[in-house]
Amino acid sequence: MRSHYVLVVVLLLLVVFGILVFQLNMPNDSHQWKVSGSRSGSFSSQYLYQAVNSPLQPLPTVQSSNSHWVQLGKALFNSPLLSADNSVSCASCHDVFHGGDDGLPVSTGINQQVGTRNSPSVLNAVFNFRQFWDGRSLNLKDQAEGPIHNPVEMGSDWDEVLEKLRSEPNFVQSFQDLSEDGITVENILKAIVSYEESLVTENAPIDRYLLGEHSALTPQQQAGYRKFVDYGCVTCHQGRNIGGNLYQKIGRLDQVPANLLDDPGRYELTKNPQDMHVFKVPSLRNVADTAPYFHNGSVDELSVAIRIMARGQLGLDLNDADVADLEALLHAFTGELPRSLQ
Repeated sequence: MRSHYVLVVVLLLLVVFGILVFQLNMPNDSHQWKVSGSRSGSFSSQYLYQAVNSPLQPLPTVQSSNSHWVQLGKALFNSPLLSADNSVSCASCHDVFHGGDDGLPVSTGINQQVGTRNSPSVLNAVFNFRQFWDGRSLNLKDQAEGPIHNPVEMGSDWDEVLEKLRSEPNFVQSFQDLSEDGITVENILKAIVSYEESLVTENAPIDRYLLGEHSALTPQQQAGYRKFVDYGCVTCHQGRNIGGNLYQKIGRLDQVPANLLDDPGRYELTKNPQDMHVFKVPSLRNVADTAPYFHNGSVDELSVAIRIMARGQLGLDLNDADVADLEALLHAFTGELPRSLQ
């Protein structure tokens, strides 16, 4: 009898082990899903997360959001009233219809002051683990306050912003319709974050490919994908945002152009020598639309950026075919216009 029970236990263990092995080797056209909110100071948005057996993961899709807060946030995002001289809005540096950045090496703020770093894309930023190049903000809510108070960007403060918004009847009515508290700092941030959470560029060819639609990528893009994995690009550019989920030192294996090392990166924030020239790895989603590249916007061409990264981060000198295949793949990272903009 005892041997019978032992046999049953062994068989059960083998079944469990077989299930685990199957899941670990799940093919790309099999996937698991769940619905949950963001971890980015989320106020209202819910996303569908799908998991596949790949270093890259499909971009979550928006399942629900409060359209009223999103529309109010859109109005604030485009309003220059958030800046001291009413000349700069969030949209000045983040053109959501063209890559989510401004297409300039570095952005221009109030009084024509020039910043020091390239404007990151706001598209899909909700899925980054930190915000800004140096990761100084934990989430979108924290990030939204930075430019408003930065003397080079918007140069304003909350007292000034509240006074101006409360003098605008349309804003007063819109806030009162959504909250009995009306126009407050918390509600301003809630609206802006709700809008930014909606800026998800769904249905990119790479996502359709990862979810089993193998014809979504051209043969050249599929070759680029294999090289992207085999050459080690996925060491840093991985996950659902194809980056944006870790820090990395630029030029970690080989030389990079000297001007990329003028900025100390996270060292300026932490004063830790280990953080010299360390930056948040940028997301590669919509990268074909976000030139110029790198934290200082010093490189105009995607093919040049690919060669610099291959040499400096992977120690590889790519041939022209490699670069062409990888560049073709990067174009497959471009998604559709967010639904909140359609």
